[in-house]
Amino acid sequence: MDALGTPDPVALTRALVDIDSTTGREGEAGQWLVAHLRSRGWDVTEQPVSEGRFNVFARLAAEPLVVLSTHYDCVPPFFPSHLSEGVIVGRGACDAKGIAVAQMMAADRLRAQGEEGVALLFVVGEERGSDGARVANALAPPTVRFLVDGEPTDNRLGAATRGALRVRLEASGRAAHSSFPELGVSAIDKLLDALMVVRGLTLPDDPLLGRTHYSVGRIEGGVAPNVVSPQAAAELLFRTVGDGREVLDALAVLDGVVTIEEVADVPAVRLHLEPGFETAVFPFATDVPMLTNWGLPLLMGPGSIHVAHTDHEHLVIDELHAAVDLYVSLARRLLRTARSGR
Repeated sequence: MDALGTPDPVALTRALVDIDSTTGREGEAGQWLVAHLRSRGWDVTEQPVSEGRFNVFARLAAEPLVVLSTHYDCVPPFFPSHLSEGVIVGRGACDAKGIAVAQMMAADRLRAQGEEGVALLFVVGEERGSDGARVANALAPPTVRFLVDGEPTDNRLGAATRGALRVRLEASGRAAHSSFPELGVSAIDKLLDALMVVRGLTLPDDPLLGRTHYSVGRIEGGVAPNVVSPQAAAELLFRTVGDGREVLDALAVLDGVVTIEEVADVPAVRLHLEPGFETAVFPFATDVPMLTNWGLPLLMGPGSIHVAHTDHEHLVIDELHAAVDLYVSLARRLLRTARSGR
């Protein structure tokens, strides 16, 4: 035990979960992180991202070699924590506030054992475009060799993650009275025709990540039930396995039916692995592609992605405790590698 005593990870997780940090409202949770880390003796820097929002970077006297990182924003709707049969239930319990707590406790343990080459980075905005990670990338210390990003992976190291390509399809028509449809052009019909074509496209695949898949997340259009629709649009999210340009090339067959706007593109990533840890491939995207200046990336965290973003999001307490041990073990190995010059 260090001189400050060892805090209870369950109490810490619940305290952080009980602060609403829905993306855009991270300020109070950031202040909580800063206060907690400073009380534990860390040198803390706030990295401004937008008004009232900031990343939290905590380091010790030595130049950082290994950084444990995750995000502290959450998806809506917010709901506070409670305990239920060995799990912490609440928004952000596994995505990713419990992870932040496990990383803080692992870093504290390493420091208490004399290790000062580890640092912590907690960013905002991961759930809506990764603006925090983009700011952090310009502020990376030049000495950092490894970044361990935290997402709910059931405490397995990620071998690879899919990317995410978001596109907007827009169709234009001509309004007319619905009793004379021949006088108009239905934008909704054109959009539906385009979506049927997308359903039949052959999309890229990869031996490790599998085949690209997609979902139609939003559809909008029309004026009224008795008006031939003059406009319509849909937003699609492709979970990519390679270069997003390949998907955009496949969508080119829609030219002339709809216009195609690329909204966001997060690339697929291959991740650094260490022997002796259980591994898996994950279909979700992370902040890792935006943190390229923070060394070789790894991915690991407690909790299941299957309950993240749901109305029953939770984290198994035993898995939270196990994550602290795993982060300590992984960080020690990476620190040895960093110092060996390999």
